[in-house]
Amino acid sequence: MYTCQKTYSDIPFAHRQHRHEGHCAQIHGHNWSLSFTFGCERMDACGFVVDFGKLKWLRDWIDENLDHACIFNRDDPLLPEITRLNSENGCSVFKPYIVDQCSSEGLAKHLFTVVDPKVRSMTDGRAFLLSVTVTEDSRNSATYSPEAQ
Repeated sequence: MYTCQKTYSDIPFAHRQHRHEGHCAQIHGHNWSLSFTFGCERMDACGFVVDFGKLKWLRDWIDENLDHACIFNRDDPLLPEITRLNSENGCSVFKPYIVDQCSSEGLAKHLFTVVDPKVRSMTDGRAFLLSVTVTEDSRNSATYSPEAQ
């Protein structure tokens, strides 16, 4: 199997770990890096697993959904109240992005489910996503990779 990796660094966004017993229960931000590891058995005509030049859609998706966003768990009990700030003020106070789990581990899994189908589609099934690593402030990271492809 051939593999390659694409990393997007220094993406500022915040999150709130509402179940955390300490300061992480407050909205707080980090500079994040997102690394995507791709795999294939057969490279394309140029000898690439994935042509990085054709991943502009991924950079655009990150910019649109995560850059300067605030990530919340879907089951955060304050989510309706927090997100109401935007609608009640008639302006975008912040950019919410809702996931099942906003930990680094949860974000890695979420990103996998978003990106893998698009990679498979753009390569006609030839290439796929092997894993996603989410790094928080260059010190802590978590990786998601499904057991079977």
